[in-house]
Amino acid sequence: MATPTDGSERATTVSGADLVGDAARRRNVPPVAPTVIETPQPEDKKKAPVPVKKEQSFLDCIASWEWIVAPAVFTFLAFFTRFWQIGLSPIVTWDEAHFGKFGSHYLKREFYFDVHPPAGKLLVGLSGLLAGYNGSFEFKSGETYPEEINYTFMRQFNAFWGAMCVPMAYYTAKELNFKLPAVWLVTLMVLCENSYTTISRFILLDSMLLFGTVATTLCWAKFHNLRKKSFEPEWFFWLFLTGLSIGFVCSVKWVGLFVTALVGLYTIEDLWNKFGDTKMPVKVLTAHVAARVACLIILPFAVYLVSFAIHFWVLTNSGPGDAQMPSLFQANLRGTEVGRDSPLELALGSRVTIKNMGYGGGLLHSHVQTYPEGSNQQQVTCYHHKDANNDWFFFPNRREQAYDENSDEIRYIGDGSTVRLIHAQTGRNLHSHEIPAPMTKSDKEVSCYGNLTVGDEKDHWKIEVVKDTNSRDRSKIRTLTTAFRLKHEVLGCYLRAGTVNLPQWGFKQIETTCTKTNNPRDTYTHWNVESHTNPKLPPAEPGQFKNQFFQDFIHLNVAMMTSNNALVPDPDKQDDLASQWWQWPILHVGLRMCSWDDKTVKYFLLGNPLVYWGSTVGLGVFGLLVVWYTLRWQRGYKELGQDGIDQIHYAGVYPVIGWFLHYLPFIVMGRVTYVHHYYPALYFAILSFGFLADWFLRARSKRTQAIAYGILYAMVIGLYIFFMPISWGMVGPNQQYKYMKWFDNWRISD
Repeated sequence: MATPTDGSERATTVSGADLVGDAARRRNVPPVAPTVIETPQPEDKKKAPVPVKKEQSFLDCIASWEWIVAPAVFTFLAFFTRFWQIGLSPIVTWDEAHFGKFGSHYLKREFYFDVHPPAGKLLVGLSGLLAGYNGSFEFKSGETYPEEINYTFMRQFNAFWGAMCVPMAYYTAKELNFKLPAVWLVTLMVLCENSYTTISRFILLDSMLLFGTVATTLCWAKFHNLRKKSFEPEWFFWLFLTGLSIGFVCSVKWVGLFVTALVGLYTIEDLWNKFGDTKMPVKVLTAHVAARVACLIILPFAVYLVSFAIHFWVLTNSGPGDAQMPSLFQANLRGTEVGRDSPLELALGSRVTIKNMGYGGGLLHSHVQTYPEGSNQQQVTCYHHKDANNDWFFFPNRREQAYDENSDEIRYIGDGSTVRLIHAQTGRNLHSHEIPAPMTKSDKEVSCYGNLTVGDEKDHWKIEVVKDTNSRDRSKIRTLTTAFRLKHEVLGCYLRAGTVNLPQWGFKQIETTCTKTNNPRDTYTHWNVESHTNPKLPPAEPGQFKNQFFQDFIHLNVAMMTSNNALVPDPDKQDDLASQWWQWPILHVGLRMCSWDDKTVKYFLLGNPLVYWGSTVGLGVFGLLVVWYTLRWQRGYKELGQDGIDQIHYAGVYPVIGWFLHYLPFIVMGRVTYVHHYYPALYFAILSFGFLADWFLRARSKRTQAIAYGILYAMVIGLYIFFMPISWGMVGPNQQYKYMKWFDNWRISD
């Protein structure tokens, strides 16, 4: 009868887990020369022949220098594939229209707003500066680049970040203790991934995001392998680089928070294990915690903070993104009209724009369009762009003497004043009533109704001063500095502009309501006067009010988050470029990056089928592998030593966790999604596939490994070359490339 031990030995052979030899390899034990047992031989008068030393073959010589030759070759191929004919298409392609334009704003030092952190766009601006570009081009989608713009250099600058992912993938696979053939497989899969090649060849942020993700993973793997050399200079160096990489990737896109979470989970596990080591002195444990707090929390946050400090330092001129920021911030921009020559104190008859002080708040706005339901009266919203529909007049309430513009009398407005707000363009009163708001049903609808003579007491709003950054006197409302609330006199509710956007009938502008909740700390009920004119009051320079960096930093980040959450699919429009999360791992769709006209050089975002399908299947196989060993362990088979368990744990489980962390958020979030959102997750799926190849083949014969890896290498490279036109550019009629259209959803040809 077979014992469990016999069964475990057979299972070991099947699984490929070489317990003895593999453990020895992982322990990095110096090779020991085999012991030669000499047997006595009869003496011979003839001398024994002297053994001839075998000369190293060329291949053996190459193999001994693999650690230099292989990454050098891979790096050369990475730069070649990313740079070759990168300037072939002379038109603004896909999201170059956005990020190229943001680079232009940096060169012109004009303040703009975007949902992504600034580091990547600062680098785009730097590429334009190095290329001699002056920021004058508008980067309209599909337009031809003028001759004075060296767009080829700007693309090459971006391609650099994508190319560097290849050698870093090589070293990451080595740090995960993969055998050499698996290291090459992982590197080839990153090198020969068509979507990585294509996305790196344009003025976009994705190559920088991938660079930061791969760099963070490499630094984490290297730091993990130094866990037995705690507090040595090399240990500190790689811990520092891990934090630096985290700071960089999070400063490019918030997607970087997902790889940050991966490092965070590892750190929690690592510290928990150290906490359980009762032999470790408390001082040493405290030092471990302090080092990680300093390098993995404080350092990344400092890098993130510095990127915004540079952002604010460069963008000192008024620009298209001013309205997203607080009025005091805008007042300090060169060329702004905010606060410029405005009377400092408000009076009846003042013409103003009123800014919501909530994070990402806009300007109180109205237009002639009406609500499609509810009161059917004129819409009132908050709007981030400046136009005449943001202008309002402060007029007396209907119980007071009417305003006479020809009179010299000045009636100032202060805390407790009850006023009417008249929309300058339509002459209607800001109004509210017992009708539910269109989106936030618990609040009341706010509309514009009547005119100077037609109306009622529901046009009355009482001013409640919250604070004034420049004065303790609440008897007068001051431009820029006074924060106040507007309380509806009849309903007792407060004018509020939150984070909810209206549907297309409201032009996606911010819903403005009247809320019954009396929360003085709710900044979305706080307002301030941004611009102000009044012919009865002398204009005055309000002076350079010092805005605080941290307040501006927090305000901008919340505004970015709010705007990002507002990027939801529009049911009224069909977005042919958008895709759904389930389509990505199975390579169900691609993306046309430009016009499909015969005269246009065409690019199609689509991955290498083997890389996608293989890595996706690999995720499922890895799950089965874990279940297999778990069941075997429960039945008493001890077929995995500690080295084998650690290899599965750190080289297998953590990449799978990385894939989940980068993929699952796009399943639950409501924003519009595209195929390139999967690219960071794909990298971790590739690492998982490399782990499986290594795990199942490392104990096999050299012949078996050569055949298996040879087939994988050939398929990865062959399919990459087969689909190369979609990455390097398809010239001429798209019908001549229909051989690559394996499925109808791959819209490579019409």
